[in-house]
Amino acid sequence: MERLKDKVCIITGAALGIGRACALRLAGEGARVALFDVLDDDARALRDELRAAGHDADCWHVDVADEAQVRSAIDAVAACQGRIDVLVNNAGIAGANKPTDQITEAEWDRVQAINVKGVFFCVKHAIPHMRRAGGGSIINLSSIYGLVGAADSPPYHASKGAVRLMSKTDAMLYAGEGIRVNSVHPGFIWTPMVQHHLEAGGGDVEALRAQVAALHPLGHLGEADDIAWGVVYLASDESKFVTGSELVIDGGYTAR
Repeated sequence: MERLKDKVCIITGAALGIGRACALRLAGEGARVALFDVLDDDARALRDELRAAGHDADCWHVDVADEAQVRSAIDAVAACQGRIDVLVNNAGIAGANKPTDQITEAEWDRVQAINVKGVFFCVKHAIPHMRRAGGGSIINLSSIYGLVGAADSPPYHASKGAVRLMSKTDAMLYAGEGIRVNSVHPGFIWTPMVQHHLEAGGGDVEALRAQVAALHPLGHLGEADDIAWGVVYLASDESKFVTGSELVIDGGYTAR
């Protein structure tokens, strides 16, 4: 229950899905959590739930594609808590699911702004605080599609490949300062984003869910908690010799 005792952890896209699960598990292990999201009502509800359970939690309205918002919120967390130890870059969108030749520039740019530039902004402004704290752990949510390709969602796949290599680059840049950077690669996890992705394709969502589940050798979709426990490990001192790595949590999807 105290694997992360008193560590200050920022989670982006914290209100729902994987971000919410990460917040619950990190707090449950003793972390002081800062919830960043644009879904204000959901973020406040999670903050209140965490506080009612006796945890130290607060929330900020943050669009990770807006550098001024990112900088202001990260600085506010550091001012309130005195330090930043962990950054979980979870915020992301799926974006347009069309062939490359049919995607507009605006559709492409919106995905890159949140999924790639958002990670860049958060890392950029968290690093000085981690440096002052004497180290830290940055955990970037990529995807199985940061490792392998698929014939859909080109902007999303490009963004997750970028996050994978950004993680390795920053791992090399900041290792000497005790700042670790790793990427997490979920398979299909039953979250609002995956549900909306299947609904956008039309047809019977439950049938589509079964088809996607069958792509995983374990035969089912993952749960947000499956990813959250991996994030707890990377945030904790148990992973003190782990940086520049890819934690794949995908039910065997990429083992083929």
